[in-house]
Order: sequence, then structure tokens, then C-alpha cells
Amino acid sequence: MLAILAIMAPVFGIIALGYLAGKFGYLSDATASGIAEFAFKIAIPALLFRTILLAKFEGVAPLGILASFFGSGALVWLLSILATRFVLARPAADGPSIAMSSVFGNTIMLGLPIGVATLGPDVLAPISVIVAVHAPVFLLTATLHTAMVGPRDGQPIGAAVAGIFRQLSRQPIVVAIVSAALWRASGIAAPEPMLALVEMLSKAGVPAALVALGLSLRSFVIKGDAATLSTMLFLKLLVLPLFAATFAAAFGLPKMSAEAVVLTAALPAGANAYLFSVQSGRATNSTSGAVALGTALSAVTLAALIVGFRAAL
Repeated sequence: MLAILAIMAPVFGIIALGYLAGKFGYLSDATASGIAEFAFKIAIPALLFRTILLAKFEGVAPLGILASFFGSGALVWLLSILATRFVLARPAADGPSIAMSSVFGNTIMLGLPIGVATLGPDVLAPISVIVAVHAPVFLLTATLHTAMVGPRDGQPIGAAVAGIFRQLSRQPIVVAIVSAALWRASGIAAPEPMLALVEMLSKAGVPAALVALGLSLRSFVIKGDAATLSTMLFLKLLVLPLFAATFAAAFGLPKMSAEAVVLTAALPAGANAYLFSVQSGRATNSTSGAVALGTALSAVTLAALIVGFRAAL
């Protein structure tokens, strides 16, 4: 356990560095915004572009990965609905926000760095399979769920779904993934200068994303209903990875693919879950707490998970 914590310490150390630099004004708000923009508009897209373009997907089992990850996500989504109604006694309209915080993980800011640090660069290939459809699937599910249980301010469901697709189609990460997949499918060899450029940018992706995560945590505070927050954390950090491990075993995923599925499932709630709750105006305080406290707790829960991976060798 201590050896794994030593591996993960630099990752969470950089997050803490970013948080403290922002909290005490060492980095200005303008600088923080610039780092985040560089990370998510240039460096991380370059990392994912290079990964999909060059990775060896033999033995990755993409269909099994998606079935395991989203199958476990569907079960937790259902559990969150039942918990919202019968355990927390909250309105059904709160369900989509609570469900998003229970399944939507911080795959970009935290998943990629933790995966590379603990499992090695080969894990980028199976994680990229999840990253490619992670946001579209859960955002669309949350939108449809909201349409079923709450008002949409007069907006037709088709317009809401179309808006999500328009938003996603403009995201640099989505563009990078799709572009790399199309280039790979074309069979055209990538020019060496371009590969060298992308490699240099991709090396900046992980530290820039971690600093950006630390800076962004200043916006999240641990508050809200204690029972709701505890339920979100329990489902996200414990139940979802347990279900993911069960699905991965049932589908007979290769070792690296199974570890990628479970690791990604065990990540704390990401900022998009909070943004969705703000947009819907439901369970916003608890969702903010799930992001902040979940990120802190994940230093321990993820370390325990990696220890479990090593023990299974």
C-alpha cells in the first residue's frame, strides 16, 4: 500500500500544488483559466490523438469494455433513482443530478494521469475507448431522465438532445478522438514531424490537467445534505467500481482492459456532473461536495484499488 501511495503521491501533489497556488493568489484567475484552456484545448487532445493514432488495440476488447463500464453505470443509475426516492426522500426531479454525480467520473483530469502513473502507458488505449463516449452517453441519459421527471422550460427533448450533440461536436477532445480514428482508418501514415509535434504537446497534457484540476477545486466546497452527499460518494467510489469489476470478469476482459474499466469507474465525480446540476438547479450543493470530497477521498480509494490489482497478479 505504501509503495502505491508513493507512486500516486506526485499526482495528488500536483493537484494540491495547483489548489494552493490558486487559493493563495500565486496564480491569478487569468493564469488559471489559461492553464485549463491549454490543457483541454491543446495538450490533452494531443495526448488522445496520439494514443488513438498509434496505440495497439489488439486484445483491448472495446465492446467488452463499453458493455462492462456502461452496464455497471446503468445499474448504479437505477440504484441512485431508488435511493433518491426511498432512502433520501427527495423529489424525483433531483434524480438526474444525483445519478450524474454517482456515475460521471473525472476521466480526463484524473483518470488519464492516475492510469499512466500506476498501470503504465498501455492503459491509455482501453481508457480512450471509454473517454470517447463517456460524456455523450451520460449527458444524453441525464437529459432524457430530466425530460421524464422534471420540466424542461418548454424546450422539446429533441432540441435538448441536438444541443448536446452540437456542444460535444465542438469540444477539442471529441474532435481529437474522431480525427485520430478517421486518420487511423484511412491507413495513411502520419508524417514524422507531425508525430513529433503531437508527442511534445502530449507530454504537457498530464501535468497541465492536474494543475488545472487543483485550481478548479477552489470552486467546489463540501456542503449540502449529508445523506445525499454520502450516497453519491458511496455509489461512485465503492459500488460503481465493484459492479464494473463484476461485469469485467463476466465478459472475460483482458487484464489491462479490466483494470482500465474498474479504475475509470472508481474515479471521483467530475466537473460536468456539477455543471449539469447547476443547469438543472437540482442537488447543486451536494454535487459540489461530491466533486471536492470525492477527489480527496479518491487518493485513498484509488490506492486501495491499485493494491487490489497488484494482489491479483
